[in-house]
Amino acid sequence: METEALANGDAVPTVHPPNPPARLNDHLAESLRLEHQLMRVPFEHLKKSMRTSNRTVEKEMNAVMSGVAEAAQKDMSKEEAVQHLNSLVSRLQGLKRKLDESNKSEQLQVQRCRARLDHLTVLRAENQQEWNNIRVNRILVDYMLRLSYYDTAMKLAENSAIQDLVDVNVFMDAKKVVECLQNRDCAPALAWCAENKSKLKKVKSKLEFQLRLQEFIELVRVDHSMDAIQYARKHLAPWVSTNMKELQHAMATLAFRSNTDCATYKALFDAKQWDNLVQQFKEEFCKLYGMTVEPLLNIYLQAGLSALKTQYPFNLYNASLYIFHQADPLSQESFRNLASDLPFSKHIHSKLVCYISKELMDEDNPPLVLPNGYVYSTKALEEMAKKNNGKVICPRTSLVCEFKDLSKAYIS
Repeated sequence: METEALANGDAVPTVHPPNPPARLNDHLAESLRLEHQLMRVPFEHLKKSMRTSNRTVEKEMNAVMSGVAEAAQKDMSKEEAVQHLNSLVSRLQGLKRKLDESNKSEQLQVQRCRARLDHLTVLRAENQQEWNNIRVNRILVDYMLRLSYYDTAMKLAENSAIQDLVDVNVFMDAKKVVECLQNRDCAPALAWCAENKSKLKKVKSKLEFQLRLQEFIELVRVDHSMDAIQYARKHLAPWVSTNMKELQHAMATLAFRSNTDCATYKALFDAKQWDNLVQQFKEEFCKLYGMTVEPLLNIYLQAGLSALKTQYPFNLYNASLYIFHQADPLSQESFRNLASDLPFSKHIHSKLVCYISKELMDEDNPPLVLPNGYVYSTKALEEMAKKNNGKVICPRTSLVCEFKDLSKAYIS
């Protein structure tokens, strides 16, 4: 350690600043750009918690101040004044308890923000594999939570020690609403809409309107026509200016009823309408917290599939003309469905890969054609001929032929 002399002759150690971390290469830097959701969710949750606390404080303090002003204006006896002040004190104590709970929630979100920042800053070339393994686990937890596999998601998060890097608590809040909608109860979803009214209004969400419309339909379903009309006047009338066509469509159910054979109105009584509400709530919920509407797993898979999807084989997936290789993800129907809306990959130069060795066929390893028309690489067929006394066996059709019967193919 170096020392430095002071004016009085004393020596003190010289403290050098720590070496700056090595600059991330472009690949790692681009990898971090994909982690927008990781930081956005706890930050949005923190903002929401703080807004709720501010509204609670404002509401309770206004009530207390009004109570104090009312007591000052009234001519109260001593007992009445003490009782009135005790009620105000009790209200302030209740406010303190609410703020303590809110503070714990805010501290938890701050802790998660800090943990996620630390997680992002430790990414280096030497620990990239470990970091990517954690990312995969995070993506899987996100996927399970979106598909309502809550218990499995929590177990994976605990076993991987990534509780602060995933949003289980956020999805657990949504779980209550989803379960109620699946049980045909709109009340929790409407309460959620009221709680987040300002943000939903900014994104022009129609979730609340759809929920109100469904409650109206349910009243019509059980032949409570007068109740349905009163409900429409109270809750659907404010939406006339923006959703007149949908309202006219729904009001006609008063005449057609739930047992109608008219497909246009029969669809409104279909049980699938509740599934649509669940899906719409999930989408609005994700938007509210800055999450992608599509699961992260689907997004990452589609990014890879977009490079594999070519026009020729994809058009033949439902035919028997195309023979899949086991390593091709698009041989699976689920992957084909995921890739159905993706653009085709653009390959300017074709590449021939040997079916046997999986090696590239080029001028150093030219292709050879069997009598049945199948093509394999020279190296793979030479190795096969050595093992079979100069004979070659087609792995696809089991045709046996002499190596000398093969013909060369030329790549142009």
